[in-house]
Amino acid sequence: MPSRASSHPGLPLSPVAAGLWLALFFSVLLWSWIDPKDRLTWWLESIPALIGFVVLLFTWRRFPLTPLLYWLILAHCIVLFVGAHYTYAEVPLFNWIRDYFGHQRNNYDKIGHFMQGFVPAMIARELLTRLKVICRRSWLPFIVLCIVLAISAFYELIEWWVAVLSGDEATAFLATQGYVWDTQSDMLMALIGGATTLLLLSRLHDHQLARLFESGKDSSKNHQ
Repeated sequence: MPSRASSHPGLPLSPVAAGLWLALFFSVLLWSWIDPKDRLTWWLESIPALIGFVVLLFTWRRFPLTPLLYWLILAHCIVLFVGAHYTYAEVPLFNWIRDYFGHQRNNYDKIGHFMQGFVPAMIARELLTRLKVICRRSWLPFIVLCIVLAISAFYELIEWWVAVLSGDEATAFLATQGYVWDTQSDMLMALIGGATTLLLLSRLHDHQLARLFESGKDSSKNHQ
């Protein structure tokens, strides 16, 4: 029996699920926007989520993604909006964790970098699979993790450029908190995030890709 979502061509999410997705996105966005700790940092941290939303908006019907990927992207956006509101070095829950366990820093930024690998890895996996970029599927995990590390490294370059251009105003955006190995540990967390999503979600992702193709919603054949 076809799912409710399948009766809406080009829509991988049901109207209810899509409505919930939009409600969560804009609710957290609005909360994050109101009285953030630092407005410049808010823009710097939120821009990836806002750009991502625009891309999803314009590809919603032409190149719909799997439901799994839409929800992962939403989770990543929420992590970004929380960090943008408080700054990554001042998220209250992680201040409490720092104090309770005697850590030397607020580690919310490591959650952000974990997600920087966890979600982009699945995005890369879906695009590489649907656009048939790789002939041998056995190479897929390796290529995906290479992409994850490339994204993480490029983001570290962006942080460096922002620091050079804005000086002390970039302190909240960098969120190094005096940790000398911050750049390397950020990239490691992204790699761990990418590997984790491949280990945990590949089978579910393959199942949803197959259903997307069978339902006729996979428009990737039009991009060959």
